[in-house]
Amino acid sequence: GSKKITADGITYDSKKEYARHCELKLLERAGVISGLKRQVKYQLLPSQKDPETGKVIERPVVYIADFEYIENGKKVVEDTKGFRTDTYILKRKLMLYMHGVRIREV
Repeated sequence: GSKKITADGITYDSKKEYARHCELKLLERAGVISGLKRQVKYQLLPSQKDPETGKVIERPVVYIADFEYIENGKKVVEDTKGFRTDTYILKRKLMLYMHGVRIREV
């Protein structure tokens, strides 16, 4: 039920995500966090190709994090969640298994 919002030329998936981005920008300016990035893509499974033709038969599975930043010397991967879909839960588990990253949900 989220509605996209555009602010400062950037489109966000929800008002909650926009508000969190504003908070994180303030924290970055204050020096609490550093290296703030938006929409960081992680590959969870590579594309699958037909061994005979080399044609892609399954696209890769990716997770796109809302935010990534450094806090207290550690990388934080953050997702602004209103509702946890089954797809998101599966990708969250794959992020931990494949990349050793626990997603911080806000």
